[in-house]
Amino acid sequence: MIELEGVPELIDPVMVAAFEGWNDAGDAASSAVAHLESEWKGEVFAALDAEDYYDFQVNRPTVWMDAGVRKITWPTTRLSVVRVGGDKPRDLVLVRGIEPSMRWRSFCNELLGFAHELGVELVVILGALLGDTPHTRPVPISGTTSDPDLAQRMDLEETKYEGPTGIVGVLQEACTHAGVPAVSLWAAVPHYVSQPPNPKATLALLNRLEDLIDVRIPLGELAEDARAWQVGVDQLAAEDSEVAEYVQSLEEARDTAELPEATGEAIAREFERYLRRRDGGTTPPTPGERTRPPKPPKPSTDDDESSED
Repeated sequence: MIELEGVPELIDPVMVAAFEGWNDAGDAASSAVAHLESEWKGEVFAALDAEDYYDFQVNRPTVWMDAGVRKITWPTTRLSVVRVGGDKPRDLVLVRGIEPSMRWRSFCNELLGFAHELGVELVVILGALLGDTPHTRPVPISGTTSDPDLAQRMDLEETKYEGPTGIVGVLQEACTHAGVPAVSLWAAVPHYVSQPPNPKATLALLNRLEDLIDVRIPLGELAEDARAWQVGVDQLAAEDSEVAEYVQSLEEARDTAELPEATGEAIAREFERYLRRRDGGTTPPTPGERTRPPKPPKPSTDDDESSED
């Protein structure tokens, strides 16, 4: 049993998680959760024991000075809570850390224990991958779930992926086995400019998250950072004719493939976001009350039943 002291009763809580490492191209996903923590002044209430999950030769601790005293910060995963105000207040449980080196099923069980104790109604896991996408076009965001009913209600894809996976995929399946509704949002980062940061991909993830959970997320300087990032990449590409030609070929392929999406639902989604920001409030994605998944049951403590083998 996880005892949480000092954490108030939460309102319609959603857990939003991101992990540095293999699932985090351009640091786009972890930067998105860091942005939420910063904008909403998240207060850390728990941290997982680093000894249980991390190889310190892979993820090394750092030494720093505090008023002349040497201290060590250990790589780990921390949880914080933020309260989102407005007409429909709700709380977010933010999970930010590093992909664990070992004991992934126990790691997921521990996070699910927090989710159960806090009454989390939905888990959203952010990720970013490298793709054949041009930096000059909107960042592709895919939303996936293993739950067919959730996919239909929230306009998501039912995942059919087969192959190597990271902690994002393992945690999503652990949630499914435990009866906790879970969604993954993935940003596609141009493989030819993969070094972090990538504020444009971070911004795209936050915009999609905003639509998904029906909250208005303050963007701060992120939109300007995204524009500056694109201008910088434009300049670098212009200096190399081969890169410029390659980017043009990606643009043509992207425009041809996505031409049908220039109408209908994509335009409606952008217009709803514009109205929300203009009015300073929230607009539900569909008429009626906010779609809420059923309250999840308490997860099993059996390590073998929490995730895939």
